[in-house]
Amino acid sequence: MKKLERSIIDHAYTYETYRQLIDQEFSENKTTGTDHSEAMLNYTSLNISRMKRLDRKNRLTEETKAILKTIQRPLTWLVITEGWCGDAAQIVPTLNHMAQENEHISLHFILRDKNLPIIDAFLTNNARSIPIVIVLAADTLEVLGSWGPRPSEVQKMVMDTKKKVKATEDIALQKQLNETAAQQLHSWYAKNKTLDIQRELTSALQRFLHIS
Repeated sequence: MKKLERSIIDHAYTYETYRQLIDQEFSENKTTGTDHSEAMLNYTSLNISRMKRLDRKNRLTEETKAILKTIQRPLTWLVITEGWCGDAAQIVPTLNHMAQENEHISLHFILRDKNLPIIDAFLTNNARSIPIVIVLAADTLEVLGSWGPRPSEVQKMVMDTKKKVKATEDIALQKQLNETAAQQLHSWYAKNKTLDIQRELTSALQRFLHIS
């Protein structure tokens, strides 16, 4: 996908309205998307708590702030996400902190399951993994690059788990593997304190924008 339609941005959520949407849906025993099962509601509840915690503390490093301040052209960051996604909950508050560092960056959010043609242009190993950050030229909405769905170390953890799950037909073992992986994933995020999110995204921006 070389560029996006302006209507996509016009109808996208701001960070504030995205957070309000998740809270409102959850207050009605729903989450974003169509699956409002107990499991998905539990994920959403945990994610609301995670985002609140990350909203409160801006952990951006001085290096991250310095790199962001070198951006001189207007950019639109369009994030493909969902309220039930654990990785998104760990990542999107940091994206908001980063966007606030530079007035040239405008941050917007769309829901994956309502925008399948867009996520299908940004697949990860043929999967609709989220969140995905699409970096666009603000004036033309030309796609300059994308990052996601998660830091590379976490991505390796996820792919290793998928291989283990695929290798067995034992449903109980599959469930155990997925639950253990989820615990390890969120423990990793807590210990990493958003550092790899910052490093990988700023490095990607430097490549996309040809800055150093």
